[in-house]
Amino acid sequence: MRARDLAIDLGTANTVIYERGRGVVLDEPSVVAVRAGTAQLLAAGHRAKEMLGRTPDSVTAVRPLRDGVISDADVTERMLRWFVDQVSPSRLFRPRMVVCVPSDITSVERRALEDSTLRAGARRVHVIEEPMAAAIGAGLPIEETNASMVVDLGGGTTNVAVISLGGIVTSRSIRVGGDEIDEAIIAHVKSEYSLLLGERSAEQIKVAVGSAFPLREELSERVRGRDLVTGLPKTVSVSSVEVRRAIETPVLQMVELARAVLDVCPPELAGDILDRGVTLTGGGALLRGLAERMHHELGVPVSVADDPLRAVARGAGRCVEEFETLHRVLVDNRRP
Repeated sequence: MRARDLAIDLGTANTVIYERGRGVVLDEPSVVAVRAGTAQLLAAGHRAKEMLGRTPDSVTAVRPLRDGVISDADVTERMLRWFVDQVSPSRLFRPRMVVCVPSDITSVERRALEDSTLRAGARRVHVIEEPMAAAIGAGLPIEETNASMVVDLGGGTTNVAVISLGGIVTSRSIRVGGDEIDEAIIAHVKSEYSLLLGERSAEQIKVAVGSAFPLREELSERVRGRDLVTGLPKTVSVSSVEVRRAIETPVLQMVELARAVLDVCPPELAGDILDRGVTLTGGGALLRGLAERMHHELGVPVSVADDPLRAVARGAGRCVEEFETLHRVLVDNRRP
């Protein structure tokens, strides 16, 4: 039996794999643990994420993607092969793979991604832009003449696109996402409380009390870290009000990106967006109050897609289910 085609959302924060005929079969953090000084892969996914900030000198837990692109090609290849082997263990039959990429990816970054995917076991690699995949996965009518606008908020990038007649009319991307929000929280707690946090603790605060718009009932969360003055463990209470203030800069950058796309959108399509609104996808869409903040700032309806974390993978999955129908939305990957 031939290997089933795969769609891969290789994200900065998570890797999601969709298998033709089966749907989403893998959803793991994009983290690997390797033995220090060697190429030996010890763990990947959830198990490796648990090791972040907790490993001895002999083990290194790393995230091989930054800002939506590969920062360590060798480690990315090993991680991708590990994940692919979980869902398609046969080395005899190599599947076709559809891989999602940010809108502003360079030719060098794209080639690195294609090469890593081929070495990880792909027979052929097709590329689709993340906002297009997100729009398909969110169920937006991309083939209609009326425009749809999608904002995909990932861990390393934010992609915004206006789509009509099966193509992207205008799009923009910035390398700001959930990681920058985590870093802003770390910087705030360090500045206000002289407390050093790790990535996992910052993410925990973001999920527990993070918000982009005032809440009806403000929240608070107790967090532990290392006191930079005494060097001893310390616990502090952080409120949603101060977290909102701390993450204002990256949130504002995301909002301004959406505004910039609306500013250059053709007038006829801008009218469609005023009627249909904007759809948010990606993990960043789960930030409390972000839809309300964008509605307040942009003056258009804003909604969150169903299961926004997997919208990009579902959209790419539609491509492997209907290669002929959706082939025109794939980026031409013939090399010069």
